[in-house]
Amino acid sequence: MKITRWVFAALLAVAVIGAGTLYARYQAALVEAQQRLAAFAVEQVQTRSGPLAYAEAGDGPPVLMIHGSGGGYDQGLSMAGPLAERGYKIISPSRFGYPGSPAPEDRSANAQADVFVDLLDALGLDQVAVIGGSAGARSALAFAIRHPERCAALILIVPALDVPGFPPVEPWSPLQERLVKAALRSDFLFWLAIEFMPDRMTRLVLATDPALVAAAGPAEQARVARIRRSILPVSARAEGLWADTVGGYGDLDVRRIAVPTLAISAEDDFFDTATSARHIAAMVDGAELIVYPDGGHIWIDRGEEMFDTIAAFIDRIAGNPTNGQ
Repeated sequence: MKITRWVFAALLAVAVIGAGTLYARYQAALVEAQQRLAAFAVEQVQTRSGPLAYAEAGDGPPVLMIHGSGGGYDQGLSMAGPLAERGYKIISPSRFGYPGSPAPEDRSANAQADVFVDLLDALGLDQVAVIGGSAGARSALAFAIRHPERCAALILIVPALDVPGFPPVEPWSPLQERLVKAALRSDFLFWLAIEFMPDRMTRLVLATDPALVAAAGPAEQARVARIRRSILPVSARAEGLWADTVGGYGDLDVRRIAVPTLAISAEDDFFDTATSARHIAAMVDGAELIVYPDGGHIWIDRGEEMFDTIAAFIDRIAGNPTNGQ
């Protein structure tokens, strides 16, 4: 009996120590994520829908970068960093419900597009090229439709859109809604997932085949790991993530787009953004389309080629002397 109690006590002690070590690792990861957010030189402007946070990087012709799900001003700057290196000034706002930009009652793509106009007015910019990445394509499209005079060019990277003819997403049940909202607000649960199930998170959240990442070089593998970690703290992005999850962006008639448009995707994107990109290219007069055979939702091993193409597209449209020319 004494031996049994001793073994039980020893196992309990090991479990407690293990849990403590695990939680310490989580706390360190969370502090790192919070410091990463705070490291940006973030500004905030007042708009018709409330405060809007944004950050900037680079010098040159302005490009408005609209981030995707799980993002914020930090994700936008990271995503468009290669353009800053190519001689552009990246302006990256947080969409509604993401860091620094509270979610108003009207979270539609149209409402988001209108506050981008307020941001440009505050910055004294008449016109910019606009990039919408993933779920950010919705408000980028709305901006081009509603404010064509402010949009010099529209670039949509892996556009996550509802395409006519495809069945709508089934609405959440009340129980599902409570569970999803609880999960989105749990930094600990999200950290556990990216720490112990990185491949599964790459597939489910980043919509990219883990095998494609495993076959890539160390630099690309490190970039994917940074993308996973960059969603922390997920609690600071919960309202925006929920809005992206349930939709409610209203109808976007892409046939009304009258600005130069480029749509980019990959065949093996698990979010099937290739279908969205093709739909946009078919509906928008003169739109250009690039669909890579592989690369997933985060364009593995396609970045250099893709951003060279985007820079050349913007230069050709606006006549900008960038890209080392």
